Amino acid sequence: QVQLVESGGGLVQAGGSLRLSCAASGSTSGNYVMGWFRQAPGKEREFVASITWSEGMPLYTDSVKGRFTIARDNAKNTVYLQMNSLKPEDTAVYYCASRARFAVKYNYWGQGTQVTVSS
Repeated sequence: QVQLVESGGGLVQAGGSLRLSCAASGSTSGNYVMGWFRQAPGKEREFVASITWSEGMPLYTDSVKGRFTIARDNAKNTVYLQMNSLKPEDTAVYYCASRARFAVKYNYWGQGTQVTVSS
């Protein structure tokens, strides 16, 4: 079992920045992928970014490339999502998730943290 706890959400003006954190505990190891997803009201949950625990290899959805940065601190078992140049369309509940390296689905999820970007 893996427990994930997100923090760092809030209200920010367009153009501003926020940093989300996801602290992982439980049966964590180096053979995991950590991901960030988001769900806006009335929309389906979408992938935002992911990173491999071992190599730190990042992956981003096109809409956040150049604005968001995912990073991990293995010593703290924490993954971060630095969000810059925020836009109103980034408003959503952001979820941290994890999966085994070669699994298809993310099977552990955090409770989510609200990010609201005002125009």
